This record gives sequence, C-alpha cells and structure tokens, in this order.
Amino acid sequence: MNERLLAVTAELTHRCPLACPYCSNPLALARKRDEMAGGDWARVIREAASMGCLHIHFSGGEPLARGDLDDLVEAAAEAGLYSNLITSGIGLNDTRAGQLKAAGLDHVQVSFQDSVPRSNDRIAGLKGAFARKIEAAEAAHAAGLALTINAVVHRANVEHVPEMIDLAIALGAERIEIAHVQYYGWAAENHAALLPTRAQLDRATQDVEAARMAHDGALVIDYVVPDFHAARPKACMGGWGRRQMVISPAGRALPCHAAETIPDLGFDDVRTKPLAEIWERSEAFQRFRGTAWMTEPCRSCERREVDWGGCRCQALALAGDAGATDPACELAPTHDRVLALVARATDHPSADYRYRSFSSAVT
Repeated sequence: MNERLLAVTAELTHRCPLACPYCSNPLALARKRDEMAGGDWARVIREAASMGCLHIHFSGGEPLARGDLDDLVEAAAEAGLYSNLITSGIGLNDTRAGQLKAAGLDHVQVSFQDSVPRSNDRIAGLKGAFARKIEAAEAAHAAGLALTINAVVHRANVEHVPEMIDLAIALGAERIEIAHVQYYGWAAENHAALLPTRAQLDRATQDVEAARMAHDGALVIDYVVPDFHAARPKACMGGWGRRQMVISPAGRALPCHAAETIPDLGFDDVRTKPLAEIWERSEAFQRFRGTAWMTEPCRSCERREVDWGGCRCQALALAGDAGATDPACELAPTHDRVLALVARATDHPSADYRYRSFSSAVT
C-alpha cells in the first residue's frame, strides 16, 4: 500500500465559546498553557507541505481564539497548502474575515446548530450565537472566501434539514455538510439525547435527496449518516493512517480525532520528531493501517478496503477492543450492543444535555 498524507487537521486549541453536547473533542480538554507554540505549528505546516500534503484544516475548539492564527494561515499559504478554517463563527466579522483573506485563507466552514435561532443557541450553550454565526457567514462570503455551512444534526434538529439547506443558499454558501452526530467524545455522553429515531433519519435522507435534485449545480450537499442506524460502518478518516493526520493542541500526532481514547497506543509529539518519520514509522499510525491487523469477519470481507474496518475508537468503546470488528457493522459479533443502544435511546430518550466544559480537563 502507498499511503500519502493529503490533509492535516490542526487542532490549534480546545478553547471555544460554545459548549456543544456532541463535540468530538476528548472529555479531558487541553488547557491554553499546554497548546503548541506558533513557531512549532509553522514548522509542522512546512513539513506537511514537503511531504506532498495538499490541505490544512485549522480547527479546535475555536481556532479564532488563537492570537497567531493569521501567522499560521500565512505560513500555510507560503507553503502552498489550501487552507480551511473550521469555526463556530464566534469572533469572525468583516474585519477578521478580511485579515484572514489577506493572510491567504482559502475557505471557511461555519457551524450551525440549527436553523431556528432559539434552538441553535440552546444546543450551542450560548445565547445570541445564531446571530453571530449569520454575521460570520456573511463576512466570509463578502470577503471572497469559499463558504461551507456545517450542520450537525441529531434528534433535536434533524427535522429542520430542509431549512438548514435553505439557510446555506441564502448565505451564499457553495457547500453544506449535513453530518449526523458520531457517538464518541462528548456525544457518547449524550447518546440518549441525540440519537434520532430511524423514522427521523429516513425522513432526513429523503429531504437531502430531494434538495440535491432541486439545487443541482448550485449547492453541493454532503451527507453523513449515523453509524448506529447503518448496516455497515464508514471508513474512519478514509482509513486509519492512509490519507489524514490530526494534530492535537498539545502537539500529538493522531490518526483520528478520538485516537487518544485507545489506552495502549503511544502518540508521538510533532515537536520532537519529524512529521515524515511519524507518518511512516509511528506505531500509532501503523497499528491499524491497511488490512493485516484485521480478524474475521473483516479479514475476508469484500468491503475490507472500502470501510477499512470502520472506527477503531467505536470498537473500543462498544466492544472493549480497538482491534475488534466495528459493532456498527451488522456482521460484527457485538452488533447487538449497537441495537441495544438504539432501542434504549428510542424507548427512553432524554431531553437533557451534558454540555462540553473544562470541568473534567486534565490540569
């Protein structure tokens, strides 16, 4: 196999003005004092470009909380990387959008929690967030930046998918990503409050397909379904260690956002090892790369190089073994655990959220 690093997600910080109950960041959030310095980030950006990487996604937390974001965007532009800012929108106005455009930023993704202002703000845990997101999206569009709207959907907002699509069009977005919550990180803590019913999922899927036909050529609609209602798992990150790398705020190189939940994996620090060495030789990237690690039924499955075994972190969380078949797969010996979680969320739904916070962070 020939694995080539194509995209780096730079999680610059875990600081964020929102408290979304489905946040994919770990429960133990990194503090500001643990964040990697801008000079190290700039060097990593150059190393990634020298490896043939094409894209860098500035993420978090909220990357706008970093005072050196403009410098990092400029470093990416100088290295020839296509740069994408993934933001809550809080703090992005006409002035900041213009500054980031001047620094070389190419693309902005603004997340919305709902098309209904009151619901958006409740899910985000911040009053007035919806209005500030509208301002951010309009500022990005006015600055000439490519614009994507991120709509994370779940039980509380999944019936508003058509309105979210209409919102994206009204804001001048070129693309909308409608992604059902994936159940790790904070979302796993809020499973009973977030998982939609199968009927809700089917309706949302119908709405997406209808919108794709209605807006063909005008708006790209990406759609990600929840694993718990799928018969087969998705390829996590396009396959473990195949095309993408996530770098945590503290400088740890990860094969996926949730990889640190696997307790027996050691993760290299990009401040002490060259990025190419980590990509090619790190045990964390090698452990589940390719297909040699697979057991049955994955080893002989015709989809083994399609879904690449699914999510290793989900396998650990639900089956107790990161090397097991992803329980989301209907062929997995532990698939009944997924069915039980779906039944529990359907029969005993919750209306309460455990909001993302630093209360459980490592100090």
